[in-house]
Amino acid sequence: MRGISSVIRSTQRIKKLDKKPNIILFLTDDQGFWSLGCYGNSEIRSPNIDRLAEEGVLFRNFFCASPVCSPARASILTGRIPSQHGVHDWIRVGNGDSTTDTTSIEYLQGLKGYTEILAENGYVCAQSGKWHLGATSQVQKGYSHWFTTCGGSGTYIDADAYRGSERIHTTGYLTDVICDDALSFIDERCDSDDGRPFYLNMAFTAPHSPHVDQHKQEYVDYYYKNATFRDVRQDPCSAWSLKHPVDIQYSETFANPERKYLKMRDLLSGYYAAVQGIDDAIGRVLAKLEEKGIRDNTLLVFMSDNGFACGQHGIWGKGNCTNPLNLFDTCVKVPCIIAWPGHFKEGIISDSLSSAYDFMPTLLEVLGLENPDADKLPGKSFAQMLYTGNLDEKHESINVFDEYGQSRMIRTKEWKYIHRTTENGPDELYDLVHDPDELFNLLEENRFFFYGPDEIKAKVDELHARMDEFYEKYSDPVNDGKDQPVAGRGQLGMMKDVRGQDAFYPWVTVEYKK
Repeated sequence: MRGISSVIRSTQRIKKLDKKPNIILFLTDDQGFWSLGCYGNSEIRSPNIDRLAEEGVLFRNFFCASPVCSPARASILTGRIPSQHGVHDWIRVGNGDSTTDTTSIEYLQGLKGYTEILAENGYVCAQSGKWHLGATSQVQKGYSHWFTTCGGSGTYIDADAYRGSERIHTTGYLTDVICDDALSFIDERCDSDDGRPFYLNMAFTAPHSPHVDQHKQEYVDYYYKNATFRDVRQDPCSAWSLKHPVDIQYSETFANPERKYLKMRDLLSGYYAAVQGIDDAIGRVLAKLEEKGIRDNTLLVFMSDNGFACGQHGIWGKGNCTNPLNLFDTCVKVPCIIAWPGHFKEGIISDSLSSAYDFMPTLLEVLGLENPDADKLPGKSFAQMLYTGNLDEKHESINVFDEYGQSRMIRTKEWKYIHRTTENGPDELYDLVHDPDELFNLLEENRFFFYGPDEIKAKVDELHARMDEFYEKYSDPVNDGKDQPVAGRGQLGMMKDVRGQDAFYPWVTVEYKK
């Protein structure tokens, strides 16, 4: 538990706030933590995001709650794990935004998100970009400004979207369209005389696939001609990988039909170009905040919903590009940067273990707002470290947890253990000290002479017990996913309405022809 003194320090800091800050969450889609200059990538161009890192706190061990978009985003918003909120896969049915999916389901109905708490406390809340939590045309969760893309992905060029309940057709590059809407909202709030702070969820679809023939050509050409992609480890094809990964097949769908085939350089160039497009948009927002004179009173967060592998572990994709579904760090570790000039420490790099379900309690503590459901949630605030920059003030968590259907993970600084609750794949144990890239599953092949079988069994028993304790405490029996046939091909309804085989689209082999 935190000591009394730390609680007092936090309370005193909150009382000194003259007014609540504006808040912007830059939320990217399928972005690996390795894909930014400030995280060690020597070739990708991300000067504006790197600037945020210099002005705030960069987390090197920040994890999503599930390695696919909809459950990960639901966990950020509600502070709940998937087995609490019931979203276990990307939402295939219930968006209500296409001729093939006219059903409209509000998947998080009745579960309070932090945006609702903000709205109840005077914030004007705006959604600009990807939603993908059901009922796309329905304004939800305390938002009053509602500009959402359709579904979870699609074309980056002249895409459809919703403004409120009205479906509209946009023109131009989607990352820029999302940015234009966000800038208009900031202008609107700055022109208002009501004195209310704003919260903006600027939710990019980038760098989600499709990755080829969809992004700014000058950026694609630059990386195609100049990049070595030396910062993206290329491993032999994984035995778990689909014969042809789903994200490559999806890129093929949107690629120029005259292409005979897609090369890894095509895919990587598009991925890097998409990230640079995000950085450009963030630069425009930073310039707008400075123009309006509100930069110093705007709390900025940069985060991705889940990670992505671009050849690491021999896969191209995230948690659903393998069978069984995977929980490699490339897919569950995400970039996270938090900056608030004059309030939070600057230029700090934290190695503390933190999770997406820690974000909600952290934000609410900074703002001095109470969450009536706090005792039911697993997250712990790391606000103290943001203020002090003292890396000796360890975050309370000594481990983080992830889940994707029947695959569950516990990760400490030194170990990762993955348990699969049915016989759809092996359990995994990784020694992260000697094997940080998770190349050798010690339960299949003991590559190190440090451990005998008794020591490995003892470590598994210890981690498994911690895992069971966590999920027993926080899982909702109605929404628990441990026995559900989540296949990475989409969720078909709310768990309370459809359980078992009918709740999830079944596994299918993806064919890639080029």
